[in-house]
Amino acid sequence: MSERHPGSDDWHPWGPAQEPRREPTWATPSETRPYQPISGSWSEQPRPPQGADDWPWSEPGAVGGGAQPPGPPQQEPRRRGPGWGAFVGGLVAVGLLAGTTGGVVGGFLTDGSPSGSTSRTAPVPTPGAGSTTRPEGSIANIAATALPSVVTLRVGGGATGSGWVYDDAGHVVTNNHVVESAGDDEIVVVLANGEQVTGRVVGQDASYDLAVVEVTGAELSPLPIGRSAQVVVGDQVIAVGAPLGLDSTVTTGIVSALDRPVTPGAADDQSFINAIQTDAAINPGNSGGPLLDMGGAVIGVNTAIARVPGSGLGGGQSGNIGVGFAIPSDQVATTVEQLIETGTAEHPVIGVYLDSGYQGEGVRVADEGPDGAPAVNPGGPAEAAGLRAGDVIVAFEGQPVTEGGELVVKIRSRRVGDTVTLTVRRDGGEKDVRMVLQGSD
Repeated sequence: MSERHPGSDDWHPWGPAQEPRREPTWATPSETRPYQPISGSWSEQPRPPQGADDWPWSEPGAVGGGAQPPGPPQQEPRRRGPGWGAFVGGLVAVGLLAGTTGGVVGGFLTDGSPSGSTSRTAPVPTPGAGSTTRPEGSIANIAATALPSVVTLRVGGGATGSGWVYDDAGHVVTNNHVVESAGDDEIVVVLANGEQVTGRVVGQDASYDLAVVEVTGAELSPLPIGRSAQVVVGDQVIAVGAPLGLDSTVTTGIVSALDRPVTPGAADDQSFINAIQTDAAINPGNSGGPLLDMGGAVIGVNTAIARVPGSGLGGGQSGNIGVGFAIPSDQVATTVEQLIETGTAEHPVIGVYLDSGYQGEGVRVADEGPDGAPAVNPGGPAEAAGLRAGDVIVAFEGQPVTEGGELVVKIRSRRVGDTVTLTVRRDGGEKDVRMVLQGSD
């Protein structure tokens, strides 16, 4: 690995150029956007649905309040955006805000007859059958310990999401998209015991889709924070939250994949998440709830699910199909501390504008930025490393990158001050360059 800048005299093709990749079939960029990891600073424009290769996103949103008339969830997905190249198949990632549950619950509590009546006879409990003791580390014991620390958040308009207690000071972590409509209004926080207290947003960040709500007047017990960097594919996990408004719901599954670049959101409100993928049942209303390991520690914050296009109930969101996504706890811990301290979060950047019309392999640095600005920001990390307009970034830390959103996700999964290595192609050759990430609001 060379640490010399590509702008120096020894920059020359030292490896053969690779064959151009097949034109991608997902969310083709249509215009140049600034590559600044700040809220709404860069995005690809979603293209019209083209069948099996489209992967729009949105969150597993909020659930309507109990006063709503019966009916299936009707909340439209809040945000949609491009997917990533690794996905092949017609799925849509949706957010986790949900609608009213009256009709859904009614259906599940009956035989499914049109009248809603049932002829089933309730079983008679057998005294002494079963055991009330559970082995240490069982799902039942983990759930019993975690449930008092998981809350339901009710925001104006009847929307409902989930959250969990972060510290003894009354800070509750949730998704930004759960509370973004609250503004300066108070939020109703429903504790596991049914008690209702008020909360207010003290910090939020759309880019990481995280928010902190401060709760007063209640004794809260925080959940321990685990290390998502130690999670491996196949680990058992537990999701806790309020799917479809059903408080204190516990589901289980495994870690299906790691480092999934998930970019839900519209161009002006897009999130960039290096997500944990899980098959634990996550549904509308789970947004902001914790994903726990088998030690009961938070390893992620549930934030998005995938669905088949056109499968939403009544044109709205669909439910779980075994493809859910969580923000890794290492990212959560870093961001939440900043939100508590300052109300905002800092985002790592390299300081370039990307050519979103480029369709070749990797990600191309634009010829110029908006209004004729330099494509490589003066004084930024990329300039210090010698990057130029027209350079093509083909890998980040040795991992190939195929589109701009994926590169942004990888950068934002790091911290300001981290040193990273990019593989850059120029004039038919490739070279590794190192740079120190700077911070941007």
